[in-house]
Amino acid sequence: MSPAMLKMWVSFAGMAFMFLAIILILFSRHKLKGTVRILTAFVAYVFMILSGIIMFVTIFA
Repeated sequence: MSPAMLKMWVSFAGMAFMFLAIILILFSRHKLKGTVRILTAFVAYVFMILSGIIMFVTIFA
């Protein structure tokens, strides 16, 4: 696999992480309560941070 194709797939993973983060944040804010809400929000924010790092590396690499 060429470096450009690998970069494309990594950027798709970053977009998928961003999409999952948005869905999980909305779900945790509107549907969940208690500890599950906190855990889901934490996972969502981890996905958001990972997607930001992936996008940053993809753009500037």
